[in-house]
Amino acid sequence: MAATSATAFSVISTVSSGPKVGQVTHSKAVSIKFNSKNCLTSFSGLKASNSVNCESESSSFLGNESCATLSASYCRAIRKRSQRCYSYVQLHAFYKVAVLGAAGGIGQPLTLLIKMSPLVSALNLYDIVNVKGVAADLSHCNTPSRVSGFTGASELADCLKGADVVVMTAGVPRKPGMTRDDLFNTNASIVKTLAEAIADNCPDALIHIITNPLNSTVPIAAEILKQKGVYDPKKLFGVTTLDVVRANTFVSQEKNLKLIDVDVPVIGGHAGITILPLLSKAKPSVTFSDEQVQELTVRIQNAGTEVVEVKAGAGSATLSMAYAAARFVESSLRALDGDSDVYECAYVESNITDLPFFASRIKLGRKGVEAVISSELHGLTDYENKALEALKPELKASIEKGVAFVQNQLVTA
Repeated sequence: MAATSATAFSVISTVSSGPKVGQVTHSKAVSIKFNSKNCLTSFSGLKASNSVNCESESSSFLGNESCATLSASYCRAIRKRSQRCYSYVQLHAFYKVAVLGAAGGIGQPLTLLIKMSPLVSALNLYDIVNVKGVAADLSHCNTPSRVSGFTGASELADCLKGADVVVMTAGVPRKPGMTRDDLFNTNASIVKTLAEAIADNCPDALIHIITNPLNSTVPIAAEILKQKGVYDPKKLFGVTTLDVVRANTFVSQEKNLKLIDVDVPVIGGHAGITILPLLSKAKPSVTFSDEQVQELTVRIQNAGTEVVEVKAGAGSATLSMAYAAARFVESSLRALDGDSDVYECAYVESNITDLPFFASRIKLGRKGVEAVISSELHGLTDYENKALEALKPELKASIEKGVAFVQNQLVTA
């Protein structure tokens, strides 16, 4: 763990009977006072409810007007502790995060969201062009992390050194009529180059891959890390959180549920039919007709294409992807910081099927993947079982395509 510019944040929760609910300051410590009856109960993702207010004594952590946005992960931790009077929890901003492709459509909103995390002390931004302007802009936000920009191959190593978490979002986006697989030739080479740099400069980092086609790029990164002798399957993730975010959103809309209460596991991969939402495992339990299950499954599978077509050549799903990736980064940081109750769905090396990589729910810990949860694959409906068997050949082919790319590169070299 890189302890760069470590800043400690103290969070003190006090049960109060009065209407005042907030005080957030950024000096040597951050104190949060709240009414446990009505505060910190309606957080979803990185957005807080309007019930959280702030009164600044010195320089506010997020500013007086914007301090209602806090990390959901810490709100959950505080909420648990709020059941007792005068609880105390310490937050340490110790972690260095590097974002590769930070000047792009996903990279810019993603880095803004990561900048808001109280666990990040250093945020390094890398891209081939325009990234130092992004870094300068982002550095003006009054949150604790120090932002630095790095441009081009000659500065990539400096960006990565000491990183605890690396997020790879570099690559070309989809355009109308393109599948994720159409991106393969360009993005495969980018992932190979960046994975080599990660292996050389921060081999112990948690690696989050967003670059599509994800079903192939994660195996590419794994093969490169193996060649370098630093592969740890517990630390390599394909970020499929967007599929979960979409599934949760669509189910909550269909059933008129509070979004914070909805949790739909999504398994398989991250393209077309390889994306399989397990609606039968949704929490809270919901009932759909066979026709509704099929329609909702197809919508979740094709949600990315839906955005690409509506944007009509102006980009792909950048904002929702940034939001989902920020959620996964925050979960990883919480796990690194010792939270023992962190679960997400992700595309990782797995043995719960006959495929070497598979997306399912995992438990995150200090060393990455602490456990792969197989129980949700038990007791599936007939529709889900058939869909699972149908996705396997396509996912297998994508994995083999990624492995073959690296092997062919070796032969050529």
